[in-house]
Amino acid sequence: MSAPCILLPGLLCDEAVWSAQVEALAAQGVSCQVPGYGELDSLQAMARSVLEGAPAERFALAGHSMGGRVALEVARLAPRRVLRLALLDTGIDPLPAGEAGERERARRMEWLGIAREQGMRAMARDWARGMVHPSRWGSPVFESILDMLERKTPTVYEAQIRALLARPDARPLLPTLDCPVLLGCGRDDTWSPPARHEEMQALLPGSRLVLIEHSGHMVTMEQPRAVCDALLAWMDPQAGA
Repeated sequence: MSAPCILLPGLLCDEAVWSAQVEALAAQGVSCQVPGYGELDSLQAMARSVLEGAPAERFALAGHSMGGRVALEVARLAPRRVLRLALLDTGIDPLPAGEAGERERARRMEWLGIAREQGMRAMARDWARGMVHPSRWGSPVFESILDMLERKTPTVYEAQIRALLARPDARPLLPTLDCPVLLGCGRDDTWSPPARHEEMQALLPGSRLVLIEHSGHMVTMEQPRAVCDALLAWMDPQAGA
């Protein structure tokens, strides 16, 4: 397990979202990097930033949520640099046309308004309830998620919303990927549900799909041990080159 691993956080997340996985991989001799995106407002710009700051020419790459979409853009821009790819609780489709897309845009703008007027934690408290298993509402894990989201600013939030609303269609990219791919998803993720990952698996012959029990969208923090186990198996050289 000598290749470094880049772990890409999702919307408003930072190193905390991957802390358990960094520790587990480091214990196996894997050097990890968790980049930030600053105020970049496109997935393509985020991907270019990841490539510019990569710790080696070739690396393993894992992304959670929006980070999974950034990971796909990295793979689109520099496919030969990605040794293996893990996509957790993410998606591949662009903003839907018509009413569905307008509903998503309006909801994201509503949360942004709360962040500007009442603060990031007030927004996070409402938003995060849909991101975790209901049994974790008000739990220490839930509060850790709120702490993490509160570290970002409305300016960063707005930039990342713009990136997500302009997300490209990654569906045609999946069949071209030429590396071992792990797909992971919380069984109870209502934001990026298992059915979406099953569709992705159908486009990725040979990929592995792991459903994490008793977890919502924030799977790396809700069920850290299960995610660590999946990533350690994915990083094993026996899993492919």
